[in-house]
Amino acid sequence: MQRILTFSDHLRLIDERSTAFRAAVAAAPSLDVPVLTSDPHASPGRTLFELVQHVGMARRKSAAVVAAGPADAPPEKSAWDDGMGAPREREALLAWWTESIEQLTSTLREAGPDRGCWTWWDDSPSPQTSGAWARRQVPEIAVYTYDAQLTVGAPQPLPDEVALDGFDDCQFTLCATTVAWPHQPAVVDYHATEGRSWRLRLSDDGARVTRLGEPAAGEAPDTADASAQGTASDLVLMFYGRIPLDSLKLEGDRRIFDQLIAWDPSL
Repeated sequence: MQRILTFSDHLRLIDERSTAFRAAVAAAPSLDVPVLTSDPHASPGRTLFELVQHVGMARRKSAAVVAAGPADAPPEKSAWDDGMGAPREREALLAWWTESIEQLTSTLREAGPDRGCWTWWDDSPSPQTSGAWARRQVPEIAVYTYDAQLTVGAPQPLPDEVALDGFDDCQFTLCATTVAWPHQPAVVDYHATEGRSWRLRLSDDGARVTRLGEPAAGEAPDTADASAQGTASDLVLMFYGRIPLDSLKLEGDRRIFDQLIAWDPSL
């Protein structure tokens, strides 16, 4: 049975993935090398320096959100960005990255897992707490670490522990919503080859996620309209747009996956 990760586990994994990210940046021939990534949100031609600055600033912002505690909105930008940006020289940049992570982890440790915080996922079942912020950091840093490793020619799959918990978080925090699904109702299953599965039910009530083994009352276990299977690492990398959907073993109605990829409940 898969062990449920704790707050301490998430802090440990933040440190581990951040160290791997730093190692990839340190190994790069230049900070001006273009980042090799399929990140749909990245600007074309993003350099490795720009990636480090982007990811580091996001960690500083996360720390500021947690430090602020309960709030109806995120803190002002001045709480996490002094306007100086990241230093351009490599050793200074790596020190700035380490400082960004230490700022995040020290803030999380001081807060503990239960401090109320502003979050942008208030319509999902994930809690609005510092513990949820800690969990959210792990797959984000892990995927950016994959980007940095790919850029220097040494991509590695996400560690199983990171990927399994990360995909679970992606489903419950990023997919689950009360916003109505704008297409025909559908049921989608995801299967990790490591032995865990998730079911996503899409309807006028929104997107509802369960772990398989927790079916809704009266629902047969074989009612999925579409399913995708792969390693937990590939599921996460697919979810973040780093590898194509066809990297997974697909069954059922492929059109549903295309609709999911195109759907933005925030609009």
